[in-house]
Amino acid sequence: MADLIVKAAVKEYLDDKNVASDFYDALDEEVAELLEDAARRAEENDRKTVQPRDL
Repeated sequence: MADLIVKAAVKEYLDDKNVASDFYDALDEEVAELLEDAARRAEENDRKTVQPRDL
C-alpha cells in the first residue's frame, strides 16, 4: 500500500512534539480506514464521488 500521509507535513504540524517512528504507520492505517469508510458510504448512496459528508 502507498503511504497516504506526508511525514514531513505531520512533523511540521506537530513542530513542538517528538514523533515516534511507528506513529506514521499507525496514522497511515487510520487514514486508510477513513478513506475506505468514506468510499463505502458514497457507494451505498449510489455515488462515485466521495464527499465531505462521507467522513
